[in-house]
Amino acid sequence: MTLSEKINAEIRDIKDFPKPGIVFKDITPILSRPKLVSEIVDWFVEKGKQDKIDVIVGVESRGFLFGMMVAERLGLPFVPVRKEGKLPHKTIKHSYELEYGSATMEIHSDSIKPGQKVMIHDDLLATGGTALAAAKLVKELGGKVGNFTFLIELGFLEGEKKLKTENEAVYSIVTY
Repeated sequence: MTLSEKINAEIRDIKDFPKPGIVFKDITPILSRPKLVSEIVDWFVEKGKQDKIDVIVGVESRGFLFGMMVAERLGLPFVPVRKEGKLPHKTIKHSYELEYGSATMEIHSDSIKPGQKVMIHDDLLATGGTALAAAKLVKELGGKVGNFTFLIELGFLEGEKKLKTENEAVYSIVTY
């Protein structure tokens, strides 16, 4: 069984969450499978090595789950990108539109050094707005987007196209 098949077998569909008409892809069953988690982290680590990444940026909140493990395995810094008002130190912000509203993301202003090559990681790629906001923050601090990594991609929403304007390296393990 491929890694994609193993992950797909564990993902739980939750209908009408967070609002009617949405089918939420629940990854929490994966977290109870340590061997599968390790295989997933190995896959992301390979993408980090392949693209010579210097820093892992995890997008709130599920991007923290695998992002921190990838950073630890690679011996690299981990940087959180969070919703506005959640980071305690001096930040920079980027506001953007979501498929059902708007949001503002923040990053600590001293977290990325000029020229660092960054992996932007999240659990899910939908329209690409959140990952693109993280990329804008990384670039504002002088970093370079090295790649984007996701556990799941909702291909029908075409978020990958939006992200490829920043970097062609957009990786997802499972695509729906």
